[in-house]
Amino acid sequence: MTQIPPLPSLALVIGAGGGLGAALVQQLSADGEHGVLSLGRNTQPAIDYSDEASLKRAAEWVAEQCAAQQADLRLLVVASGFLHGDQGQPERSWSHLDAAYLTHVFRINTIGPALVMKHFLPLLPKQGRCVAGFVSAKVGSIGDNALGGWYGYRASKAALNQLVKTASIELARRNSQAICVALHPGTVDTALSQPFAKTGLKVRPAAEAANDLLGMLAGLKPEQSGALLDYQGQTLPW
Repeated sequence: MTQIPPLPSLALVIGAGGGLGAALVQQLSADGEHGVLSLGRNTQPAIDYSDEASLKRAAEWVAEQCAAQQADLRLLVVASGFLHGDQGQPERSWSHLDAAYLTHVFRINTIGPALVMKHFLPLLPKQGRCVAGFVSAKVGSIGDNALGGWYGYRASKAALNQLVKTASIELARRNSQAICVALHPGTVDTALSQPFAKTGLKVRPAAEAANDLLGMLAGLKPEQSGALLDYQGQTLPW
């Protein structure tokens, strides 16, 4: 019986305007294994986590690209994130907790990726290996928290980890070879980490982090789906 050859594969990076997201797009484009699509606040179409309709439109655009190129979406990496900015700074104490900052950090780190799951995970093929990776953080691990502080960032990433775990179960029901994981890229040398690098925090170049993440994702097996993994492929505690 003649086997039908697999369709070409596409990779999509969401959060492509950030340091890590841009490095992921560059690395994927250089590798040439996938066609590469990218989405962010300044792309066309643009995505805005405070506007679900923008994610719906962007997902429809991706579906159109898959159809036009006769390709499957085989890799999805969500690299968006927020730690500090005009909306506030990570809290050193419970006395610094602020509703507006908490709302913003959860919108970017948790609610936005949840809506990505809603609109983009259905675009992954129902057969064959495919991977969805959501950039989280080691500080989102409850079991690893020995220092305290950074209440909102920690909590928003811990919530993201739970969303990833839950989505991985549903995704496996529609495709047993699908993989959905939360990712710790290390502390990457981007605008997100710059204020804290001055205090002696070890940071990694974005290109190095992107290369490590993509190499790790390429080697994942379906039984690892739902885990929180670092860039070396080590499973981190919840």
